[in-house]
Amino acid sequence: MHPVDPASRVDPANPVRPATSAGSVQTSAGVAARTLADPDTPFAVVDVHKVRRNVERLAARAERLGVTLRPHVKTAKSLDVAALLREGDRPCPVTVSTLAEAEAFADGGYTDITYAVGIDPHKLPRVVALLRRGVTLRVLLDSEEQAESVAEASRRAGLPVPAQIEIDCDGHRGGLRPDAPGLPAIGRILHEAGCLDGVLTHAGESYFAFTAEEQRLAARNERDSAVTAAERLRAAGLRVSTVSVGSTPTAHAAEDLTGVTELRAGNYVFFDLVMAGLGVCDVDDLALSVVVTVIGHRPEYGWILTDGGWMAMSRDRGTAAQAQDQGYGLVADLDGRLVPGLVMTAASQEHGTLTARDGTQLPDLPIGTRLRVLPNHACATAAQHHGYHVVDGTRPAPGAPVVEAFWSRVSGW
Repeated sequence: MHPVDPASRVDPANPVRPATSAGSVQTSAGVAARTLADPDTPFAVVDVHKVRRNVERLAARAERLGVTLRPHVKTAKSLDVAALLREGDRPCPVTVSTLAEAEAFADGGYTDITYAVGIDPHKLPRVVALLRRGVTLRVLLDSEEQAESVAEASRRAGLPVPAQIEIDCDGHRGGLRPDAPGLPAIGRILHEAGCLDGVLTHAGESYFAFTAEEQRLAARNERDSAVTAAERLRAAGLRVSTVSVGSTPTAHAAEDLTGVTELRAGNYVFFDLVMAGLGVCDVDDLALSVVVTVIGHRPEYGWILTDGGWMAMSRDRGTAAQAQDQGYGLVADLDGRLVPGLVMTAASQEHGTLTARDGTQLPDLPIGTRLRVLPNHACATAAQHHGYHVVDGTRPAPGAPVVEAFWSRVSGW
């Protein structure tokens, strides 16, 4: 795990830490970066203005819907980004995808955490250790075997391990269908051990809902599935406190969350080309990019080569199934303005290939030119980097955007 440098930790009241007296920010590699022209490429960049705008948009929606927003920190994996989600100095409830995230966020003062991946019984001692620290850490499960493991861990620890039952609303991955015969039995095991917290579902198939109406239907189905499961447990005499739903597409499409207590989403802090392709956001909302450098030309093939391959961008080709395939990412100049028709269409480990789309003339980009590539999948691209060089797109600067902070990421499991 890469710990967060306290010197680069964001202050919620002043979301971008000012540059040092020397006018530079120390990165994870110890490089003094004044602008995006300074660090060695490739590296990840976050536009803090766009993050704030994305965060405020969903927070306002959750408030209108009358539910608690529990952001999923798996996308940014950053305490600094999470600080922008707070209301004042109070840490918000969060969702995590790894226990490494749970531990890092607990160290950062977060005490209301949901671990939204099916629990491996071998990891329960780490869960108990966090509970002993005063952290409310909920685990997720969908089988009697897992429920028995949680109940036994609770008995041995002398304190309940809060657990939610995963509900499968669309066949995307794990969970029980809302009408599954075994649902009450699992609930009963948890209830008798004092562990039953509620139900949780995730509309994973909403990432393939290509119209606004399809996204609204996915959100409705997600809600109905979770509420139906909760009502079945209550009808069996079991107390259900939490009814949790969420994905970035459905969170932005939901119109009525009656019966739901909380809304989860993660990708929305950065957004990406998949979300733009679904119409959930605009390309201008994408807050994450990767700076690369032109290192070669193959005019006979119509290629421009960069030093940013799949190790910088990931292998994710999520837009390939959409109406507009964006390759490995759209290309912008260092100020974030899209270069018309230029797309990253191929990647090897450390090489990216840029080509012109639909007969567009290949731009003249000399060796040494720096570019920013907008990713297909923000979660996967962010995972290739130790942290983010932070800029504010509303503050133009001569030459190259100013690096105002470096925000570290959590890694590991």
